[in-house]
Amino acid sequence: MPPRTTDSAPERRDDDRPRPDHERAAEASEAGAEHTAEPAVEPEADTAEADTAAGRDAEAGAEQTATDQAGAEDAPSDSAGAPSADKDVDQRVAALRRTADGARRWRAAHLAGCAALLAVALTGGAIAFGGAGNGPAGADAAAVSAAGALSPGALARGDLDAGIASLQKHLRAQPKDFGSWATLGVAYVEQARTKGDPSRYPQAERALKRSLALEPGNDPALAGRAALAAARHDFPGALKYADRALKQNPYNERALCTRIDALVELGRYGDAEKAADTADDRRPGVPVFTRYAYVRELRGDVRTAREVLERALDSADSPSDIAYVATALGQLAWNQGDYKAALDGYARALAADDSYLPALEGRARAEAADGDRGAAVKNLEQVVARFPLPGPLVALGELYEDRGADGDRAKAGDQYALVDAWTALARAGGVNADLDSAMAAADHGDKKEALRAARAEWDRRHSVHTADTLAWALHVNGRDEEALPYARRATATGYRNATFLFHRGIIERATGDERAARDHLKAALDLNPGFSPLGAREARTALKDLEKNR
Repeated sequence: MPPRTTDSAPERRDDDRPRPDHERAAEASEAGAEHTAEPAVEPEADTAEADTAAGRDAEAGAEQTATDQAGAEDAPSDSAGAPSADKDVDQRVAALRRTADGARRWRAAHLAGCAALLAVALTGGAIAFGGAGNGPAGADAAAVSAAGALSPGALARGDLDAGIASLQKHLRAQPKDFGSWATLGVAYVEQARTKGDPSRYPQAERALKRSLALEPGNDPALAGRAALAAARHDFPGALKYADRALKQNPYNERALCTRIDALVELGRYGDAEKAADTADDRRPGVPVFTRYAYVRELRGDVRTAREVLERALDSADSPSDIAYVATALGQLAWNQGDYKAALDGYARALAADDSYLPALEGRARAEAADGDRGAAVKNLEQVVARFPLPGPLVALGELYEDRGADGDRAKAGDQYALVDAWTALARAGGVNADLDSAMAAADHGDKKEALRAARAEWDRRHSVHTADTLAWALHVNGRDEEALPYARRATATGYRNATFLFHRGIIERATGDERAARDHLKAALDLNPGFSPLGAREARTALKDLEKNR
């Protein structure tokens, strides 16, 4: 199952509790320093078209700055409201495709400028508001009630853009409402996730810093900072902020959940299991149950993971909860090669929310694995037309490539080029995209760059996904002896993942251990014979050759 670093399940409103003065004072200096360090300007940007020898490629325009103003003028302005979903998506996809076209022809020259272009293009019409705020924190800020603001859970259950617009309106009237600034920051994180738009992350950071400047140490904002760090793949930072939030409020659900996420992504599975138990004791519910299930799956305990998810689905009462948990069940079933159960899970998710991206992508993958390639291609084309993210882009590219025709191979190349464009955008939004880029580039891009990115990610965290990615990047660069320990480490926890087993088997074959290679290639195909259109084909070919040599 892919890493779950962000959560689509709504959060119950965190427990409000008064905090002693000494706790507030202990946080004031750090929060104040964060606030003071923030630039008092808001960037705006436009784009310019520049002719090149190969054609017209988009280039980033110059940034403009606007002076930050205090008081009510710090709050979001009417002119900077949330864009319509269709216009926002169309702008984003068009920008990605323009950049990908340039990248295919001038990859080395243009990727350096790609991040700036995409950040500019994708924030066209995006929500903007004043700088992090220079208004004084203290008695006035503490006296402002957040009771009138929307909670993160309410945002997740309703129209996110409308919820953000309501928050903006509220903050224009109550610019010192630290609780609403925290909620707005979390809403931007959620918007980045649901729209596939990392350019929202800097906006989230500014809103959360504003909240902490107004009320140093408030746990909703600290938990929001944790969620933002996790979304940007800064897992040490996510753990730090989650721990700070839990020091203020041990029952903060978002912080409890993000702490589990961070420990999982850092490869600290024993600590993640303990954190899941703690969260289950303090705040049992769908967000905690799904993480508990994932920790069990990573330990190889699929049965417990399934039982926990089934109980979570029984208790889910909102469309967003149902879609989230049913998709997790579908993904668990797909990982085990049970495509009927996977399709049932995705169907239930889409019955609750017919636009839920993970379910749409999962359904297409299950259709492909179950032999319905036509439906899989059609559905993935619809997904990437609105949400050009690395996972579905690579999946669609491999389905095109597997068909073999020249036109299909060219279409596959288009999808892989869009991954490069998304990676540049993600980095412009402060996201560490090394794992995403390494996984895609190892099979479909610059192999040396894949190894560089995989090594950089391994230096930061030692998860099974990072170990597998580094092993495969080493393999495609011809360094199989060095790759083998990482491939073994990726499979050491008992996590049942066909891709990991396939990678290990191919690497073992390259190092001359044919018996182990046969075992692991067979295990991969027995577990999930449709794990990848191209990978499964390579696994079957390699296994057939190994059987001939016995």
